[in-house]
Amino acid sequence: MTGSEFLRFVVTLTAVVDPFLAVPFFLACTHGRTIAQRVTLARTVALTVFCVLAAAAFAGELVLQAIGASLPAFRVGGGLVLLLMALAMLNAQAGAVRQSKAEAQELEAGDVGGVVPIAIPLLAGPGAISTAIIAVDQGGIVQNLTVVAGIAIVCLVSWLVLRNAHIIALRLSTTAMNIATRILGLLLAAMAVQIMAEGLRQLFPGLSA
Repeated sequence: MTGSEFLRFVVTLTAVVDPFLAVPFFLACTHGRTIAQRVTLARTVALTVFCVLAAAAFAGELVLQAIGASLPAFRVGGGLVLLLMALAMLNAQAGAVRQSKAEAQELEAGDVGGVVPIAIPLLAGPGAISTAIIAVDQGGIVQNLTVVAGIAIVCLVSWLVLRNAHIIALRLSTTAMNIATRILGLLLAAMAVQIMAEGLRQLFPGLSA
């Protein structure tokens, strides 16, 4: 993985995870909790996201082989998932791919502890898992470790955002956070189309002729 590819992966995964979109949900989960409890939950969420995505990076190829799916086909499918997420983000919404109505209702009712659904599936959902699997791309152990390093960077950013969620909410208006989400959604839409195009070229070599 070259430097530009690594940067593209980190930017794409940051847009997919979108910790700013999780700020309102984190605030809802931590309402009435102490600062120490908020910090602990932020750390637990970040570590959970890292473990899920790192496991996907190492085991994703084996899962694809087990179900008989090729990586190019997964690129097209994964790119479509990312595009659906990007369209929701352009509307400053979580979207059904990231969070179902039932999960949102559980969160509003206070029936969940925070790791679910914030870590899974809000942050480490289908889109993030797909991005991690696609990035590995049969590159060997060095490629895997590089991808894991990128995942660690994104999780560190997510931890910093969630740890300071209450400060961010005070300093930034809802409009400002929505603007950040829309910008990330626009970047993600471009990346999603690129991923699908690469997958289609591999499935149908004649398209690149």
